[in-house]
Amino acid sequence: MAAGPWGWGPAALALLLALLLGGARRLRRRSAAAGARAALRGRAAARADGARALLVTAHPDDEAMFFAPTVLGLGRAGARAAVLCCSAGNYYNQGEIRKKELEQSCFLLGIPASDVRVIDHRDLPDNPAVEWDTQLLAAFVLKHIEANNINLVVTFDAGGVSGHANHISLYTALRYSVLHSLWNFCTSVPEDVAILSRYVNLPLRPKDVALSLELSLFTILPKSIHSFTTLFFTF
Repeated sequence: MAAGPWGWGPAALALLLALLLGGARRLRRRSAAAGARAALRGRAAARADGARALLVTAHPDDEAMFFAPTVLGLGRAGARAAVLCCSAGNYYNQGEIRKKELEQSCFLLGIPASDVRVIDHRDLPDNPAVEWDTQLLAAFVLKHIEANNINLVVTFDAGGVSGHANHISLYTALRYSVLHSLWNFCTSVPEDVAILSRYVNLPLRPKDVALSLELSLFTILPKSIHSFTTLFFTF
């Protein structure tokens, strides 16, 4: 059979058509997924308006390194945020210093000291090799939720962001609480942000974030991080 007008044979034209059709299907799927994520983010923002939000962290400095944009976004959306930090961050015997730094950091993020609680329990040590007890953590979080009328909870994802065992333990405990109906609410928002953007104040085009990131977030975030003199010894 003769070649096409550009010198392409039937096989090449068929391959080109298949590639074009495949690309169109992928584009439609991505558009549909983007629409679903946008709707989910909208529902999350609506839920945040007037909410009592609880950020559950593992160590002092987590709120600044991993959650500052979310905390600031919650504030803009009308939520009142509190922090429950599940250890004093005493891996290098600096727990008392780090607890004070935590209060300073939270103040810069708009959270008063009265809304910051540190659990300093011997069975919840700051140690990257230790997985915390799921039921113990779930009990601490549930008690705090009930005592403070919390209706929105934020914590780490399944990978703990940095892979720290203590971080992952929080996700496991909160997931356990939801699966065993310890709470009568649950709002889950997927997050897929380039790993570097979780550590530095660079807008690296986050794909699926619960609340929009704006430039103002990246001016406040470094001030909060600089509250920590012990920050870079925590990994």
